[in-house]
Amino acid sequence: MAVLIDNTDDEEVRRICAAHGDRPDALLEILHELQAARGWLTDDALRAVAHILNISRAEIHGVVSFYHDYRRAPPPRFVVKICRAEACQAVGSEELAKHAEATLEQGDDAAVEAVYCLGNCALGPAVMIDDTLYGRVDRVKFDALCKKYASGKEHAS
Repeated sequence: MAVLIDNTDDEEVRRICAAHGDRPDALLEILHELQAARGWLTDDALRAVAHILNISRAEIHGVVSFYHDYRRAPPPRFVVKICRAEACQAVGSEELAKHAEATLEQGDDAAVEAVYCLGNCALGPAVMIDDTLYGRVDRVKFDALCKKYASGKEHAS
């Protein structure tokens, strides 16, 4: 018995799956594209993908839970990634990370994530906010950047 998928959200899922030939081996690309379009992966969207690709929801759950970049809830307003590799640790990234966690706990709609190299070792501590990389970030620069991102002025310099 075929399950009909007829709501407007599922049309987007159909379009994205079709663009990848409805192939199960394109699951990662499909999920990335779906998340880029919506901001996060809903249960309904994942059920629709499973149906269209003729794979189990358990398979999709395994992929989504394994890869940390897939979001199962609406994303925060901005994501702060702080390099915690040795080169950045040597110039204060651990202290910056503690400051970031304490500062952003005060209600800003942000997430702080540890990463282990942003490829900006000569300009540590390195921080990436959303997709923009910043170097030589100290507490003052960090606070100024977060203030700009929190106010909606993304890609602040």
